[in-house]
Amino acid sequence: MAARLATVDGVIGVLLGGSRARGEERPDSDWDLGVYYRGAPHLPTLRSMARGLSDSPTDVAGPGEWGPWVDGGAWLTVGDSHVDWLLRDVDRVRRVWTQCREGEFEVGIQAGHPLGFWSPSYVGELALGRVLADPTKELTLFQREVAGYPEPLRRSLVASAWEAEFIVANAAKPALRGDVLLVSLALSRAIGILVQALYAWHRRWCLNEKGSLAVAENLPGTPPSFGPRARALLGAPGTNPDELSVTVQAATDLVADIRAALTLPAAPSGPPHSD
Repeated sequence: MAARLATVDGVIGVLLGGSRARGEERPDSDWDLGVYYRGAPHLPTLRSMARGLSDSPTDVAGPGEWGPWVDGGAWLTVGDSHVDWLLRDVDRVRRVWTQCREGEFEVGIQAGHPLGFWSPSYVGELALGRVLADPTKELTLFQREVAGYPEPLRRSLVASAWEAEFIVANAAKPALRGDVLLVSLALSRAIGILVQALYAWHRRWCLNEKGSLAVAENLPGTPPSFGPRARALLGAPGTNPDELSVTVQAATDLVADIRAALTLPAAPSGPPHSD
């Protein structure tokens, strides 16, 4: 399938990604194929190919149809397997790589990514994937280029964890009002940011939210209580002001412990959350 995809106009190569590329798959894991293109892939050819390969009706979404960060693609059923085609603009990935080397990153709104889409994941996909089809060797050479984790990006992601402290601090007043939605969102984002910081501290690419807490809690140097404490906060934040306030204080303590473990900088002063 990868070899056929690589013959489509605009496609430069195909990469196996996800858990199967890392050797961490379960028997029911999907097959994720990153379809790297330049300019625009020839969608009529991709759609015809998808119809011929899939055992169930499918369509191919073009660049931008799935949102600003997940370019597009298709979901195929082939026998007992689910195969996902994920379109990736190779020139955009290269621009993100340049930003990563300069210690810059973006977090964008994207359907299917409740913590947001963190731009370094583009590079992480390439770094952790397995090249399956690469007629011009461009993808292979690019993968070699991104083999090392950029120290400027590491410093930026670790330093940005000040936001976790800021978010939790600003959840204290809403907790007193019994605002379950705001407190729950604050907890999720704060812990997600800490997970990103832990990955970066250990020079690991975090691709998305799936399974990231389980990985982060087992990284060397992570306080052993991080995982259980994080799950307790997320699993039962409370439903009334007293319970929510206790949860916010526990989250404050957790953020402080992680900051101490990673010697993170103090949170900068900033405007309080709007009442």
